[in-house]
Parts: sequence; structure tokens; C-alpha cells
Amino acid sequence: MLEVADIDTYYGLSHILFGISLRVERGEVVCLLGRNGAGKTTTMRSIMGLTPPRRGAIRFKGQPTAGVEPYKLARQGIAYVPDNRRIFAELTVGENLEIAARDANQKGEWNLARVFELFPVLQEKRSRKGGHLSGGEQKMLAIGRALMTNPDFILLDEPMEGLAPLLVRAIEDQILQLKAAGLTVLLAEQNINSALRVSNRGYVIDDGHIRYTASVQELWENQEVRNKYLLV
Repeated sequence: MLEVADIDTYYGLSHILFGISLRVERGEVVCLLGRNGAGKTTTMRSIMGLTPPRRGAIRFKGQPTAGVEPYKLARQGIAYVPDNRRIFAELTVGENLEIAARDANQKGEWNLARVFELFPVLQEKRSRKGGHLSGGEQKMLAIGRALMTNPDFILLDEPMEGLAPLLVRAIEDQILQLKAAGLTVLLAEQNINSALRVSNRGYVIDDGHIRYTASVQELWENQEVRNKYLLV
């Protein structure tokens, strides 16, 4: 589904990512683990074309994405849920969802009814403005809005950040439901335990470099890697 091959990304003169490579196969949930400032968000932005890499290649469904505008990548099936959510605060929950709707012309497409089934709280607050939701509800709305584009692949950047434990478990359950529905997910997280509970494989990023890649079981068991790169 996605191949990132040896990319280098900059913000101005600042070199942020150094030779990042990773793969996500169709139907997988793959986590990108790292502390704050490790390069997770820049990796997501690079994939989405918001901060294009200067070197290396990114391929989505086998096709190179270099020079493709983010809105065109969205039409090709990539959805991005940023860490700051970026919902429309003055629009209602229903309007936030409806504005993103895209007809997939396929069985099992995502629509309002299906998003509300995944996130019942959004149906309860359908008429409330997005800016009046709690942080956890806004994250659910951001994921729901991404689903309304009927994507094949979702980039989730820090969906558990700042949430109470009960809401974290709710987000975990919803990611597992997306996985069961056949969606492919790249999840950037610093909440190690939550990310590993929902993922098939993981990459560890630190200071703009991929330091380690392994199965979930290996990441659970490798305390040395966890201590060195993931614990604050």
C-alpha cells in the first residue's frame, strides 16, 4: 500500500528526516513510535505531500507521489488526521462530516450512518459546533471526517495524545474496528502500550532516523529499545 524509501525532509535549512524508509502492507496497522520531536509528524506530512522530501521516494499503491498535490493524494485514497485535529470550529459536527463526504461507489462505503455507528457520541452531538466539543470528541470528529472521504489508507498522528485512559481505550477499539473493516493505517504515537495493542508491526524513530523495526511481540519484549528511544 505504501513504501517510503530513503527520504530526507527539511524545514527551511533545518534537516529533520534522515534516510527514512518504511513499508505498510494492505490491511495492516503499522505504528511509528517515538518521543516528542523525534520526527513522527514530519514523516506523516512528507507522506501526505504537505512537506515534500528533498530526496528519496514515496510510492502509494505502487505509484510515485513526488509532485502530487495533497488534495490529489486524498482523491487517490489517502486520509490524514493531524495531531492538532484541524476541525472547523464554527461548523457543527454534522457539517464537518458532510463537507468531507466523497462517494466511493463501492460496497461498504463510509457515510454519516456508518461514522455515527463507529462514534455514537458524534451522533448525539450532531448539531453542536466543533469548537464546543471536548478534546477527545474533536479527535473522534477528525477521524470521522477522514473516513467520510472513503480512504484506503489513513495516517493517524497522535490520536491518543492528551486523552484520559477511558478515551484512549475507546480510540484503540475504534482503530481495531477500522482494521477489521479492511482499512490500512499508519499510526504515529508516543503512547507505546496503546500503539502496540492495535498494531501488526512497528518502527521506532529518534532524532529523524529509523532506529529499530520489529513485530509487535519483539517491541513488547525489547526493553532496551524501549528505554533508549521511547521512555521520557
